[in-house]
This record gives sequence, structure tokens and C-alpha cells, in this order.
Amino acid sequence: MQAEIISIGDELLIGQTINTNAAWMGERLNQSGFRVHRCSVIPDQREEILSAMDEALRRSDLVLITGGLGPTKDDITKKTLCEYFDTDLVEDEPSLARITAFFESRGLKMLDVNRGQAEVPRGCTVIPNMRGTANGMWFDRNGRVLVSMPGVPFEMKAMMEESVLPRAMAFFDRPPIVHRTVLTHGVGESFLADMISSWEDSLAAEQIHLAYLPSPGLVKLRMSSYCDDSKEVVLERMKRKEQELHKIIGEVVFGYDDDTLASVAGKMLISRDLTLCVAESCTGGFLSHLITSVPGSSEFFAGGVIAYTYSIKDHQLGVSGELLETEGAVNEATALQMAEGARQRLQTSYAISTTGIAGPGGGTDENPVGTIWIGIAGPKGSFAKKFKFGKSRERNILMASQSGLDLLRKEILTIPV
Repeated sequence: MQAEIISIGDELLIGQTINTNAAWMGERLNQSGFRVHRCSVIPDQREEILSAMDEALRRSDLVLITGGLGPTKDDITKKTLCEYFDTDLVEDEPSLARITAFFESRGLKMLDVNRGQAEVPRGCTVIPNMRGTANGMWFDRNGRVLVSMPGVPFEMKAMMEESVLPRAMAFFDRPPIVHRTVLTHGVGESFLADMISSWEDSLAAEQIHLAYLPSPGLVKLRMSSYCDDSKEVVLERMKRKEQELHKIIGEVVFGYDDDTLASVAGKMLISRDLTLCVAESCTGGFLSHLITSVPGSSEFFAGGVIAYTYSIKDHQLGVSGELLETEGAVNEATALQMAEGARQRLQTSYAISTTGIAGPGGGTDENPVGTIWIGIAGPKGSFAKKFKFGKSRERNILMASQSGLDLLRKEILTIPV
């Protein structure tokens, strides 16, 4: 069952607004059994809207449109829909009552342009907007469906969850679409592909497709199946192939689906009744941000020290002032002393330290930009590892933070549950 997304708005094309709607809609459609095969972004222009709708309805079963439903003159989607479906605008009384109540509840005067929001193309099915004033509109023609929704994300999402998806799922017969994502860290995409080449070749016989989704430091392996078998049968196949994969690359697999390195490490700490703190230099608090982005992180995370200067490393973490003056901060000994000092002062089971040269300046022949030392201090002792990333500051900060969490994860694995 094929679906298509059309996003309308000049602001999307010029980069003024990021098109987060399409990403969210694509994910939810896929989860609901619709295979999204195209996303388009078009301007607020009559000819472009008409052309996009016509092409989409010729190739897709379900077409979802967002944008262009506001009260101002540049919002032309409703009038264009009327032209395409050869109809006219009529005032929808339930919508008018709801919009009137919307303004009265806020003590605001309702203008004529606001009243115009209650007008909808004759013959469409109105999808009420319970969080705003722009209605959604459902059209079906010859077994194909087009739905127009507002572009405001929280209005569109509520409309999708409460009305559009349930109605679409009842309207169409959909084969199951099953995904399972295996998350890896520390091995590049090409090396990973070489390691699992034979295993990947075996997936076709199971009607499973594999996609590589690389990002800085991570590669997601997404298994997908689009077939007529039951979801339970497909999941059993995937589970079997996943077990085979784990025997090949288990050391670099850290989680599945929506897991993060921080959430996985957090669960491991909690299950063993252990705690964590950090001592950050080159990551400047980003490591702490990743950790505290995990709901419930207060159960295992005590806090940290952002030790950017020599004096803070010395006075707050106990790093040797002589070491800093003679050797600098980017070395194994500094990483170790930072981790050990943080663990001792914050009295936690583990500590992660980061020290290095994020860039773009500050590199030397001995320590070029991207050189990062990460230290781990824990119940079994301390160690530090050197990494060489690249020249991008943001990428270096991200990869250092992720690598610290992965080192911690592997170290915790040596502690029995």
C-alpha cells in the first residue's frame, strides 16, 4: 500500500523552516502499514499544487498534504483543492461553532478571515482540528485518498493520530510492514558491510531487506520485510537472523530500534545498582547532555565537572599541575587523573573523562585536531583510550561523547548483574 507526502510552503524551500512534518509522518505511516515511496516539497503556487496532487494520485493509494491552510491570502490550498475536485467552498456549521468557541475562550475577537477557516470544499469529509482553527479535509476518488492538513506540527500530529491514521487503516487493506533495527558503534559502514556480507546475502530467502543507515560513529542496520505473512511469522524470521548477526558482530552491537548509547548504559548501571559521573573538557557538557536526555537518568547519574581550563582540572579534579604544564592536557595521564578525580570527588561507581582537541584550531604535529583521550574509572581500576576523529568540531564532540558511553558500556558488561 503506497503512500506519498506533499509539503507545501515557500518557507520549507528556502530553509527558513525545517520540514520535520514529513519525517514524523513517514515514520507513523510506515508503522501503520503504508509504504511511503515519495516526499515532495512545493511552493505556495496554484500550478505546483495542482500538478503535485494530480501526479501523486495517479501513482499512490494515499496522499497526505500539509500546509497552506492558514487564514492569510498566501494560503491557497483550499481554493486549489476546490479547483482540482471541481467543487466550491461551503461553510461547515460545526467548524464555525468550534472556531467561534476557540476565540471566545481566549477573549479574542474573531475576524472575517478567521470565520473563513470554517469554509471547506463541498463533498469532502471534514477532519476537525481540536488544537487550532484550520480543518483537515479528506477526499476519496476511485479508491484513492487525498488528505489535506495544516502545517503546524502539533495540530497535524493530533489530527493524524486521532483521525487520519485510524480512518486510513480502516479504509485500506494493508500487508504487514515489519522493521527491526540493530544499532552498532565503532565500525565504519564499509567495514561492517564486509564483515556481514554472507549474512546479508542470506536475507533474500527470508524476504528481508537490509538498509545501512550511517551517522557519526554509528551505523544502524535496519531489517525490513514487506510480505503477506503474518507479523508474528516475520518477527520470528527476523529474530533468527538477528541471532545469527550477533554471533558475527556482537561486540559492536549496543542496542536495537530506539535505544541510544546513553539509555543502554543507563539501564546497565541501574540493573547493577551502579552510578556515574563525568569530567568533560573537549566535549564541553555534551556528554552530560546525552546522559540527561534519558528519562530517569537521575537514578544513575550524579553529575559532572566541565573542566575546560588547566586551573579547573587541577583545583576541581586533582589533575597534577606539573603534568599539565609539562605535557599539556591531551594525553593518557590527564584523562586518567580527570576520571579518577571525578569519581573520587563525586563518589560514584564510574566516571568518564574526555580531553582532546575538538578544533578547528589548536592542533599540533603530535596531537592534530580530532585527537581525543577518553578515560574510564571504575570498581576494577582505570584506563584511557586514544581516538583520532576528524577536523569537524561538532562531529568530534559528538563522537567523543558517544565513544565514552560505549567504553563505559563495554566495561560495565564485565560486572555481573
